[in-house]
Amino acid sequence: MTIDWAHFTPWSALAGGLLIGLAATLLLLLNGRVAGISGIVGGMLGATDGERLWRLAFIAGVLAAPLAWGIFAALPEMRIDAGYPGLVIAGLLVGIGTRYAGGCTSGHGVCGLARLSLRSLAATACFMPAGFVTVYLMRHLFA
Repeated sequence: MTIDWAHFTPWSALAGGLLIGLAATLLLLLNGRVAGISGIVGGMLGATDGERLWRLAFIAGVLAAPLAWGIFAALPEMRIDAGYPGLVIAGLLVGIGTRYAGGCTSGHGVCGLARLSLRSLAATACFMPAGFVTVYLMRHLFA
């Protein structure tokens, strides 16, 4: 393995990680909610007005963050190496996995592990290797 030092950005990655941790901590401390994207978006369907407001604000912040970053630095090139059928299948599989796991990578991997949740540890211990195997299969065997 080699590191592409010309494009290695540890400081922006560290800043992004700190901001994600700060946002998750503040949401939990100030609102008593876990910053799991699937739960926040999924909860929009039957939410009351007060519940819907904080959920919309959180989603707006997630969508506005790249726009704000673009003010200070160039955004990275976006490239997706898959066709629409592959994206649809991937989305469905992620949605099914999220339902089975009772949350998504942000809810379990970021917030749950930080709270020392055994359920989140089990979920993360399943979805991380599954992701590694999927990437390997898709890039090396089915390419």
